[in-house]
Amino acid sequence: MIKPDGVQNGHMGAILDKIIKAGFKIVAMKYTQLTPETAGQFYAIHKERPFYKDLVSYMSSGPIVAAILEKDNAVEDFRTLIGATDPTKAAPGTIRQLFAKSIEANAVHGSDSNENAAIEGDFYFSKLERF
Repeated sequence: MIKPDGVQNGHMGAILDKIIKAGFKIVAMKYTQLTPETAGQFYAIHKERPFYKDLVSYMSSGPIVAAILEKDNAVEDFRTLIGATDPTKAAPGTIRQLFAKSIEANAVHGSDSNENAAIEGDFYFSKLERF
């Protein structure tokens, strides 16, 4: 997912370009805006954490780009491509190092497991919406 800061700062095209050049195939993509309710549902796993309300507010603050990507070893390779959550600790050339402003406004979200990738993909897309 390209987060609100990545969209609002005009980095959508550059981020998608890096993803495609890294060998990922986009099988579904949607430009949308989360409501506070849908952002809360998406991040429900963090509901008890102190940053949850700020995260929900931020994620519903502007449009996002949700996508399902395919590639061998997709989850691990995407996590490498996007870099550390804290952009000051992200490796040079990673998406977050190049385009993120802070730990919260870190340009992109990537699933942390194949199981969560399936859950998150189903959150945004029906089976009919996939290419």
